[in-house]
Amino acid sequence: MTMSTTVTKEKRASYFREVQNELKKVTWTSKAELILSTKAVIIATFVFGFAIYLADLALRGALNGVGSLARLIFG
Repeated sequence: MTMSTTVTKEKRASYFREVQNELKKVTWTSKAELILSTKAVIIATFVFGFAIYLADLALRGALNGVGSLARLIFG
């Protein structure tokens, strides 16, 4: 085994030890908090989607009105 291969394996092992130590420090969310957050995200997604849909309808109506007015005026 060459020197560079040994150094690479040692670095890799050190990296995974550091990752394992950092994961021990993580505070994971509880199941109840995760469910509540998921519900909030789903509800917010539908609310914003509906708001965008309504804005799209309003803009489409306004642009159709302007187009109809332009056709009425300019023939």
